Amino acid sequence: QVQLVESGGGLVQAGGSLRLSCAASGRAFSTYVMAWFRQAPGKEREFVAAVTWRGGVTSYGDSVKGRFTISRDNAKNTVYLQMNSLKPEDTAVYYCAAREIRTVVTTRGGYDYWGQGTQVTVSS
Repeated sequence: QVQLVESGGGLVQAGGSLRLSCAASGRAFSTYVMAWFRQAPGKEREFVAAVTWRGGVTSYGDSVKGRFTISRDNAKNTVYLQMNSLKPEDTAVYYCAAREIRTVVTTRGGYDYWGQGTQVTVSS
């Protein structure tokens, strides 16, 4: 019902910035909450950020608070993740996710649809 496609990943130096985008197609009603997760090799998939339909509620993982900002533009069916002050520890594959129920959760199992991921690599 929903397809998600991430873009914007790449290689950046520590301290730099990167902006990720996630384009959604299909049922808009299935994307009340959109989120970003990330997964580094050998590690569990980690919650990064989430935003509700109108953008009124946002949530961030402790490791990215103050550095990352999530936003969405429903007219464009797109969610963004602005990443500033990047650290080598931010290196991971970043995944876009969508949730049908209208509350924010931080667990992988709470999301119904997933993108294919985009690689972010931060050099030291």
